[in-house]
Amino acid sequence: MEYTREMFLWQQTYAALFSLSNKLQIIGDKRIGDLTSRQLMVIIAINHLPKDGASLNGIAKKIGTTKQNVKQLITSMEAKGYITVIPSETDKRACNVIINEEKENMLNECFNRGMSFLADLFHEFSIEELENFWSVLKKLYRFDGQEHDGFEETNIEKEGDT
Repeated sequence: MEYTREMFLWQQTYAALFSLSNKLQIIGDKRIGDLTSRQLMVIIAINHLPKDGASLNGIAKKIGTTKQNVKQLITSMEAKGYITVIPSETDKRACNVIINEEKENMLNECFNRGMSFLADLFHEFSIEELENFWSVLKKLYRFDGQEHDGFEETNIEKEGDT
């Protein structure tokens, strides 16, 4: 098989994405505080799911990982008192995850540190560049035919819209 420029770019792009993912997790973990980056994504997922939809499967789908990985994250977060796992009201085989109100102040602090990290991360990007980058990432995500079930908000207007 002839090694082409396209193959070279595949490898370099994949290596950059892989390395960037690790770098973002390491630096994010340091910046966010008491929660890891992955744990903060669990909290965000719970907040974006319907009350009875914050199951292990629902969270896993939202953050693009396995139920087993979510279970490990949930176990650690439950031990810290951030969340509680309760039986599902609609599916006796499932459980739902809820955020403990007593920890909301701490979670808000972690969220604010996370937003500060994102502001630093993307400070050189214009809105147009961010929109294009997001579009490219969603296109890459669906390489296997599966759409990204992200955290899109429908009430945020584009700049310049009235």
